[in-house]
Amino acid sequence: MSDIKSTVLKAVTELLRDKDPSAVDRWVAVNYKQHSPTAADGREPLRQLVAGLPADFRHEVHRVIADGNLAVVHGTYHGVGPVPLVAFDVFRFDTDGQATEHWDALTPQIKDTVSGRSQTDGPTEPTDTDRTEASRALVMEFADKVLIGADHSLLADYISTETYHQHNPEAADGLDGFAAAVTKWAEQGKSLHYKCVHKVIAEGDFVLTQSEGEFGVPVVYYDLFRVADGKIVEHWDAVMPAPAELPHENGLF
Repeated sequence: MSDIKSTVLKAVTELLRDKDPSAVDRWVAVNYKQHSPTAADGREPLRQLVAGLPADFRHEVHRVIADGNLAVVHGTYHGVGPVPLVAFDVFRFDTDGQATEHWDALTPQIKDTVSGRSQTDGPTEPTDTDRTEASRALVMEFADKVLIGADHSLLADYISTETYHQHNPEAADGLDGFAAAVTKWAEQGKSLHYKCVHKVIAEGDFVLTQSEGEFGVPVVYYDLFRVADGKIVEHWDAVMPAPAELPHENGLF
């Protein structure tokens, strides 16, 4: 396990499982920069957030990706509302092992999904770590040509026609499932529109893209792809409406 992966797991354990406000001083830098709509900059707002977590709060980690000084935690927050929230949390760490920056996207957990898969199940550990850059390049090209360029005629160039497991709750498995979902969303006035990809974070066969666009309203897209044999074979996501106001001036990206 890489140092950054071990670090982020220790940090989220002490902060979110142990609910220890003092862990903020151990794992969060003084100049902590926040992009989440849930908190302001710095240690103190985070300390207050941790101290105020309800008794039934629980954070479940599903997978972690490490890429340079960035770490992604794909997890579920329980006890924060009427339904659990599925989340992607992205942290930047300094050389002392403290978090200096944080981004996230949260979406409600849906029990009855079209594919029958949950929003979080599937493989959890990155493999093919020697092919990280090839996986990154494939997903970046897919994002540019298909997501931003909206050229769906190229889908089969990037997504496996044999195995494509879908974890978006409204889409079925396979290319046909993706195409049907896109058509349904367009009919609902929620055309899938990507404007820009801000981050691409990769480890082995896992690649996360952080993007902005529109889905009926301005949204933040976090898409996690798994690559095998040169094609995308699995997809998880969180689509979050972009709030009109934030408790800081850093933006969502």
